[in-house]
Amino acid sequence: MIDFAHISPTKFLYLTEGRPFYLTLAHLVETDEEYTTFHIEQKKKYNSTIIMDCSAFEMFKQGRPMYPSDKLIAMGKRIDANYIVMSDYPGEEGIRTINAAKTLAPQFKDAGFGTFFVPQSRINDLDDVIRGFEWAAHNPNLVDYIGISILTAPNAYGVEKDNKLQRFVARLNLLYRLESRGILVDILHNKQKIHMLGMVDGPNEVLYTESFHKYINTWDSSAAVWAGLNGIDFDTSPTGLINGKFEKEVDFNLRKKEVDLNNIQRALRNMEYIDQLCAGGTI
Repeated sequence: MIDFAHISPTKFLYLTEGRPFYLTLAHLVETDEEYTTFHIEQKKKYNSTIIMDCSAFEMFKQGRPMYPSDKLIAMGKRIDANYIVMSDYPGEEGIRTINAAKTLAPQFKDAGFGTFFVPQSRINDLDDVIRGFEWAAHNPNLVDYIGISILTAPNAYGVEKDNKLQRFVARLNLLYRLESRGILVDILHNKQKIHMLGMVDGPNEVLYTESFHKYINTWDSSAAVWAGLNGIDFDTSPTGLINGKFEKEVDFNLRKKEVDLNNIQRALRNMEYIDQLCAGGTI
């Protein structure tokens, strides 16, 4: 069974109460006290595991500089994180992300955190990204958790923009390649964990990756909550979202009065659908 973290605007975090695992974003930990307090309380009440992400996806999509590495330990302490995602650099040569991990991993471990590494690569450079996963699998002393981002695979295949079909299957194809090279087995034997960061063009990616669930420990996405709050139900199309990903950026400051009650119910239905797939259910 995969533990799933549903990402939500702050005022709707109550929808995610009592889950065993949460993924949080460093830039929100820094600026949103209500957001931070909610996750701290979840850990106290339910012994939830907290990963703090370095917000690379959000910064990349907004065309903003990556969140400063030197702030990550302070933010990790603020939210009492179990793991911190080390700085990664989507679209850049993979060695930059590897070198950042070599520097940050000892610092994070000395501060009491587990380390989380997200391989990245240049655009359309599959060999580059595979080298990143190989490095992680060969360095379990530095890497506790390995993330497969919704940017990592599409960037490596050169299909992140304007190609929803190829983007949807990019991460699945990458998993097959990693398995065929023995990298996933090495990660499993090392007792490292794997996390799927985000979701692209539909929830049925969980279903289609079923043969890899033995390797995947956790997954996160805003897809269920954010689509629902915007009036979108998951559907019976092959991906589960007939028009692909709802591309509007998540508004973490969304207020309750801006959302119809029916859309909150949509969000809950969407969440339940993903949870069933993560538990091994079928469509």
